[in-house]
Amino acid sequence: MMGQALSYPRLLADVGGTNVRFALETAPMRIGEVTAYQVADHPSLEAAMRRYMQTLDANALPRHAAIGLANPITGDHVKLTNHNWAFSIEAMRIALGLDTLVAINDFTSLALALPYLPAAGLVQVRAGTPVATAPRALVGPGTGLGVSGLVPAPGGGAVALAGEGGHIEIMPATDDEWIAWRAAHDQLGRVSAERLLSGMGLSHIHAALSAEMGTLLDTPLSPAQVTDGAVRAGDPICCRAFEAFCGMLGSVAADVALVLGARGGVYIGGGIVPRFVDALRASSFADRFVAKGRMGSFLADVPVYVITADYPALPGLARALADRLGETRHTVAHPS
Repeated sequence: MMGQALSYPRLLADVGGTNVRFALETAPMRIGEVTAYQVADHPSLEAAMRRYMQTLDANALPRHAAIGLANPITGDHVKLTNHNWAFSIEAMRIALGLDTLVAINDFTSLALALPYLPAAGLVQVRAGTPVATAPRALVGPGTGLGVSGLVPAPGGGAVALAGEGGHIEIMPATDDEWIAWRAAHDQLGRVSAERLLSGMGLSHIHAALSAEMGTLLDTPLSPAQVTDGAVRAGDPICCRAFEAFCGMLGSVAADVALVLGARGGVYIGGGIVPRFVDALRASSFADRFVAKGRMGSFLADVPVYVITADYPALPGLARALADRLGETRHTVAHPS
């Protein structure tokens, strides 16, 4: 059994709304070239996995695999939120001839990857000194708002949290944030953090501010148009929308850090912020991060990093697979 558990290569798959990315782990944390396929080009995840496996050496096919999905994983049956793929984890394992198939939430895998990300794949946007034995928090605006954390466990390991923290309440602070919040509340009732801290959130904030200024948009701007208008074109409404977004992100990131006691650092991932690190630095993000009344002193020395590494979730999938196979891998040091 031990020889089987330690066998390589291992298959890693990161499933997004648009692309599914495959790679082989050929030795512990040695991950090879990434191959990406369009989700829309395949009727199922199993079909995409078969296509990739057909490109591999038939005499050295992986026996163990891990997949990360932007979904809660609550049982054997999985249905993707943003695509029509649905499958049984166990049935797919059998169909693909695998000994092991692990399926986890994509932000759980990203949290597991935090200790293995290279220093070159992180940009520190708030000074601080990480405490090696403390939890780390992870927040990521993208299609939705991913939230997780990595909590040290006795013996040197760590546990990644699998929750839905993006759906907590959000508390505005500035006039522009309240304008966006009230517009969302009028439309939806309860306003979760994800409603404003996501791609759709950027579009919503911009539309709400435009309406407040007397401009009703026929079609809301896309998230890319809002960020481009703010960062490159200097459009006043886009700038206000992006500033509101960054301010609320600082507040929510600090809330997650307080919940977890994340003196090990806060990490910002997702598809939006890593492209605009300098703009985040110039925003109110850092000030809002510590604007927590008497708990500001608790957060004062907590560093914040933006994850800029390519395919950062893959090491976390490798770690999840190693854990399932009963291997022991201690976390590595925090970034300096």
